[in-house]
Amino acid sequence: MRRIWSVLACVGLVGQGAYAWAEVLPMVSRASLMTKAAPLISAEPMIRHSGPSLFAGRSITGMFAPPDPNELDNLRNYPVEGRVARLRNLIAQAEAGKKGYDAVQYGARVKPGAAPTQLTIQQIYDWIKATPGQPHAIGRYQFIPPTLRRLVRQAGIDPKRQFTPAVQDRLADILLADAGLAPFLAGEMPRQTFMNNLAKIWAGLPNDTGKSHYHGYAGNKATMSWAHFDAQMARIFAQ
Repeated sequence: MRRIWSVLACVGLVGQGAYAWAEVLPMVSRASLMTKAAPLISAEPMIRHSGPSLFAGRSITGMFAPPDPNELDNLRNYPVEGRVARLRNLIAQAEAGKKGYDAVQYGARVKPGAAPTQLTIQQIYDWIKATPGQPHAIGRYQFIPPTLRRLVRQAGIDPKRQFTPAVQDRLADILLADAGLAPFLAGEMPRQTFMNNLAKIWAGLPNDTGKSHYHGYAGNKATMSWAHFDAQMARIFAQ
């Protein structure tokens, strides 16, 4: 770990949060970092509002097998007040706080020139390129640059499109499909497995240890308890 922190210090990202960590994570061995967190399950169904979780997606290719395009079409057909929308709300609660679709990772010293929803995706790419050495997580689901680029390509969205709430939701749906939403809804995946998969994508969500999957890495921690997460998931997906 001493060598890893030395690498981070050299690029000026120590202490800037997990999005900074995620952007330089390819520089170090991921295998050496993924240690199992000690069990700590909170009995209190509360949310700890300590800012964004600072992590959303960790690689260019994603953590799971690419979803079937038909699955994505099915997800988009859910009514706005449906279960998928409510799940997105829960994730946003952990990730973006009150700023929602216009959230920018608080460690970014130089913010974009306008609210994220007023920018095109290309303008966001330009901001990222023009401001190296800082975290760039953006939007309601706090996408980091490599994840954002992958999702935009996978969704077939023109970078000239505006980064609207609808676009952000569409990108988030790909991550939900990555995590196994379709088999979960079909009863083929236990709720706890699906929840742990979500926690591997969004560090503001706890896994079944009660901690973030990335707890302790560059200040990462879950922003809600497992009890709250589990209770909300049970409520959203009650049969």
